[in-house]
Amino acid sequence: MIDGMVMWSGAVPAIPKLPVSKDPKICDPDSTKTRDLERLLIGSDHGVANAVVSLKNITKGKAMDLPEVRRTLDQRTCRYVPHIMLVPVDANVQIMSSDPVLHTLQMFGAASYNLPFPFQNQFVSRTMHQAGVVEMKCNAGHVWMNSEMLVVKHPYYAVTDYKGEYHLTGVPPGDYELELWHEGWKIVREETVLDVAAQVEVHRPIYSEPKTWTKKVKVAGGQSTHVNFTISEE
Repeated sequence: MIDGMVMWSGAVPAIPKLPVSKDPKICDPDSTKTRDLERLLIGSDHGVANAVVSLKNITKGKAMDLPEVRRTLDQRTCRYVPHIMLVPVDANVQIMSSDPVLHTLQMFGAASYNLPFPFQNQFVSRTMHQAGVVEMKCNAGHVWMNSEMLVVKHPYYAVTDYKGEYHLTGVPPGDYELELWHEGWKIVREETVLDVAAQVEVHRPIYSEPKTWTKKVKVAGGQSTHVNFTISEE
């Protein structure tokens, strides 16, 4: 097994929140008026959540066993849950909406879909045929909604929890390159898009490119290997 933590170093950048500009009764049940974009989640002990740790170029080991919770997407109070998905290549993704408002899920990257959800608790299934990163946003005016899906070829991927911890189980003995991937947290500009429900133009954030870090790791039989990552704004 390989385990460890992803930690933040230095000052925490100011990440803007967006106003809840549409469907506040559904999207803002606590009346906070704004929505965190969830692009950079740093805990009280500086652990970084929603980072993805994986082994590069591994061709042996266990069968695919990625968590089912990472393969099902819900649109809930105008958020994508979970924020980071892990889906095997050629597997189906189950998508639903718990919200009684129109969402239109737009996918970019390794998959390209535009999926309307006009009804509450509606389910849609799609197959992810190509490995890579899929960016997801809402085309129905909920401009703060964003999520990422990694479509992957092997099971050695893990998403860090709210303490920044990760675990890769069942790793065969050997020498590997361990990669840390983060979706990126900066807003670099805005795009003007059509709210397909209201038929008006709205401004939606475009985010900075993902970041990666790598480390060499040696795994011995019957032993756990501990590898930490430290990341910062630099």
